[in-house]
Amino acid sequence: MARHKRKARPLSDAEEARIQAGIAADPNNPEWTVQDFRRAKPFADAFPALAKSRRGRGPQKEPTKVAVSLRLSREVVERFKADGPGWQSRMDKALKKATGL
Repeated sequence: MARHKRKARPLSDAEEARIQAGIAADPNNPEWTVQDFRRAKPFADAFPALAKSRRGRGPQKEPTKVAVSLRLSREVVERFKADGPGWQSRMDKALKKATGL
C-alpha cells in the first residue's frame, strides 16, 4: 500500500503569531540563548551509557544492493515517485522483471 506524503500549507500570520506566543509563554521550554548553545554537549558525551546501548541499523534482510549513478528520463522517475516511498525498490523490481531476473 502506497503512502503519500502531504505537503503542509503555509501558516497564516495569525497562526504563526499564536504559535510564537505559545512558545514564548512556555516556562518549561524557553528559547535557547547563545550561552545555552555554547554549553551544549553532543549526545554521546552527555549520556555515554545510553549512547553506547543504542543499536544501529540491523542486518539487511535481502542481499546488499550496489549504489550506482544513473540518468533516467524525468517522466520515468516522476512516475515511480508518484506512488510514494519505496519508489527505488519498485524501480529495482521493474528492472528485474524487464531483464528476466
